Amino acid sequence: MKTRLMSIRFGALLSGLLLGLSATALVAAPQASAADGVAAVGEALKQGPVYVAPGAEAQLSTAQADALAKKIKDAGKPVFVAVLPATAEFPQDKVLGAVRAETGITGLYAIRLGDGFKAGADKTVMPNNAVRNLTEAVKTGAPVDANTQLDNFVDQALTQVKGSAPASWGTTGAEQGAPVGALIALGAVAVVGGGGAYALVRRNRKQKEETRREAIARLSVVVDEDITAFGEELERLDFHPGEPGADDAMRGDYEQGLDSYEKAKQIMASVQRPDEVKGVTQALEDGRFALATLDARRQGRPLPERRSPCFFDPRHGPSTEDATWAPAGGAARTVPVCTADAVRLRDGLDPAVRTVETERGPRPYYDAGPAYGPWAGGYFGGGILPGLLVGTMLGSMMSSPAYASDFGGGAGSGFEGGDVSGADFDPSDFGGGDFGGGGFDGGGGFDGGGGF
Repeated sequence: MKTRLMSIRFGALLSGLLLGLSATALVAAPQASAADGVAAVGEALKQGPVYVAPGAEAQLSTAQADALAKKIKDAGKPVFVAVLPATAEFPQDKVLGAVRAETGITGLYAIRLGDGFKAGADKTVMPNNAVRNLTEAVKTGAPVDANTQLDNFVDQALTQVKGSAPASWGTTGAEQGAPVGALIALGAVAVVGGGGAYALVRRNRKQKEETRREAIARLSVVVDEDITAFGEELERLDFHPGEPGADDAMRGDYEQGLDSYEKAKQIMASVQRPDEVKGVTQALEDGRFALATLDARRQGRPLPERRSPCFFDPRHGPSTEDATWAPAGGAARTVPVCTADAVRLRDGLDPAVRTVETERGPRPYYDAGPAYGPWAGGYFGGGILPGLLVGTMLGSMMSSPAYASDFGGGAGSGFEGGDVSGADFDPSDFGGGDFGGGGFDGGGGFDGGGGF
């Protein structure tokens, strides 16, 4: 009897919730219908992975859209598909980026516009080349209908795309018109346990955000030391643009040093993500090379070759040679070193390694954890950093997917697939080729990048 009573009460609660959600959705329907163009597309894709706009129903039936949406949801991937009419409210050159901005969720976006097709993705979700090649593949050959083309695209994309479906999606099929069904389904899921899953997603993202904040705090200490050290170098330089013997080249080097110093301070003052710290250390490295060039001009020596900074401590300045070195318990590798550290190594002494504070006390930066990856990446760009760090703690951590999501991995925005990033993407690096003027002849220009 008690179990039956609980069942009746649960059923009444669920019915009441669904009724309330239905009423809310019906009341909101006139407001939702007021949205049109890309705004309507964006709102619909927040609720489900597939949207067929009014005027494009002949391209993709309700059953086909539902099947496509189910496939995407079952895979749990952030793939968004919109089928739109080729009208003035969806301009070919802007619609893809506009839909991404309106939706505000990182993912892979595919749009069938009339008979044309285009796709784009956030770089954390799929590399540029992958999107471009995948788009070209489904546009090449004889013309096909929307269902065949989109089905082929989604089948291939789901095996490659990274990230998870956004928490805002419901459990029903594709959205066509006002997302009333999705709202009802979302309410039901929340009652029977979906709320717990959503809370888990929020907790995980909160933990990632805390990790990023802690990383920025650790980086701030090291970067501030670097900025201060470079400022002291500028003071010790004792160069005056109007001094006897100074020429325009010297003054240019000096200005470059000053500009780099100011740029480093400005970037650090606005850092919000660990990967942004790379811009600070890149600026400092540019400044140090400018000062080394200025010193050579003043001394009448040959101008220095542009080299990476000293591996053991970038504050030592540009390296002057390469030397063989092995970390404790690791394999030997060639690293760029300053003159002083080169002498130490030849004498059998330890180099003057940059240490940072950790829970275990002072440790070399390459054995102090993943937070220092962006700092090192700004100094040692151009693809040489992985080779330098092989066998170190930092090198091992930087090769993991977790590092890419939490610390930027050298290229990411900090947002994962399915995260809400708003309009935080690069619209100039978006798309997998033109819509092709409505054709499927494999042409239409492939001048666009494949990612956001």
